[in-house]
Amino acid sequence: MRKRVVITGIGALSPIGNDAKTTYENAVKGINGIAPITRVNTDDLNVKVGGELKDFNIEDYIPLKEARRMDRFTQYAIVAARQAVKDAKLDINEENAERIGVWIGSGIGGMETFENSYDALINKGPRRVSPFFVPMMIPDMAAGQVSIDLGAKGPNGCTVTACATGTNCIGDALRIVQYGDADVMIAGGTEAPITRLSLAGFSSNKALSTNDDPETACQPWQDGRDGFVMGEGAGVVILESLDHALARGADIYAEVVGYGNNADAHHITAPAPNGEGGVRTMKMALKDAGIEPEQVQYINAHGTSTPIGDLYETMAIKTTFGNHAKDLLVSSTKSMTGHLLGATGAIEAIITALTIKEGKVPPTIHQQTYSEEFDLNYVPNKMVEKEIEYALSNSLGFGGHNAVLVLKKYSE
Repeated sequence: MRKRVVITGIGALSPIGNDAKTTYENAVKGINGIAPITRVNTDDLNVKVGGELKDFNIEDYIPLKEARRMDRFTQYAIVAARQAVKDAKLDINEENAERIGVWIGSGIGGMETFENSYDALINKGPRRVSPFFVPMMIPDMAAGQVSIDLGAKGPNGCTVTACATGTNCIGDALRIVQYGDADVMIAGGTEAPITRLSLAGFSSNKALSTNDDPETACQPWQDGRDGFVMGEGAGVVILESLDHALARGADIYAEVVGYGNNADAHHITAPAPNGEGGVRTMKMALKDAGIEPEQVQYINAHGTSTPIGDLYETMAIKTTFGNHAKDLLVSSTKSMTGHLLGATGAIEAIITALTIKEGKVPPTIHQQTYSEEFDLNYVPNKMVEKEIEYALSNSLGFGGHNAVLVLKKYSE
């Protein structure tokens, strides 16, 4: 029999907050975290805005000498993981370390490290490439460094599924706890993609918005949307078997009851026609949770502000939920954070868990009018107070990766 699994701790760095609860509070308020990019020179790029962290200094968390041996995506993961462990009041020691694991992924890993190392190779020669180049760049290093930092010796891994990474990591960690291979998993996603090469590459395949107005660049479901806005950060949750959580008197945010994970098998970047892959994934997650579509009240949508993606996700929701779709609240918190790639699913799972706990549904900002095909309740511009029993968090990634989590209000 599968174990029940609950979320007992949360940690986050996002463009709208340097911890999980601030991120949620600002999402509920409809705070826009998208602004002109400051980290890199965008003069010769056609992308000018992004979702950068605000007032964040890694030296406040990690000594500079140590931090310099990590790419930003790893730094972000360590900070968010420490926050989550502290929030869960989880003591990791020699007695329990082997029963506590880490599953944190990154969609593209150490892109900043890659760029800097290539520049060193070309301009200064191979001897000037850092010996830390490879361990700084590879995507699994976030999970590895977090386990070292916290002393967690249990199952350790890194699921890499582009924009579905954070959701897949939480789902894969869920299975580990459900089947008893660990009592606790530190799970989520992290990304630091705001570099010149990343911006140039995503721009070349027409994925990014070229709108330089922070108030309209990311406008899911609106006419004129032309691509997603890149963001950065990390989200980490503490997944714990219910028995283990109750035994130590842990506070519980929500229960994770369903997980769907499959492929479009269609195209490397474009979603399957009419969102059929998303339909299969949502149905898979609902079946895993053992609930009917009518029991769901809220969906934290993938909602990236891409022309086809937004349309097909809306179509997928209508197909999955039928007549109940019109009763759902469907919001895109990416309208405030931008798209954090491998971290986005984890950030959105945290927001969804807090939505269930607090009963305040964050809005989709930058909403004005809708075309005929966009006829769901996208929670435009202002939060809605509503008791949420069941909620979905959707993530869809390049390569045709689809991942959906079902969260439930905890009850004994």
